[in-house]
Amino acid sequence: MIDHTGVVVSNFEKSKDFYVQVLSAIGYSLLADIPASITGHTDVAGFGEPPKPDFWVSQGTPNKPGVHIAFRVSSREVVDAFYMSAIKAGGLDNGPPGLRTHYHPNYYGAFVTDPDGHNIEAVCHEPV
Repeated sequence: MIDHTGVVVSNFEKSKDFYVQVLSAIGYSLLADIPASITGHTDVAGFGEPPKPDFWVSQGTPNKPGVHIAFRVSSREVVDAFYMSAIKAGGLDNGPPGLRTHYHPNYYGAFVTDPDGHNIEAVCHEPV
């Protein structure tokens, strides 16, 4: 079981603001904002559902190509809200909300790229 994951970003404040907006659509909030003076090497922000962050954003040199992170959500409406929030926050369309039946009959997902080109997805596996 994965406990936490994250992405490295080139502009910490810009990406933190992006993720605050985008992840609020799936019920996540900024739970930790830790400066480099505390971590000993870089600024980090932790997002999740209280009480513990499970998605981290950290300042540095982003992976190239970007990584893919998928957030499992409870409904197709939440996938749609994620996508709209991401586009409004400046994310780029990388696959609008819809079924991806090549994965399985109820795979409903949406994909956006963040400011550093990371492929961020919200996916619902439940039937309508």
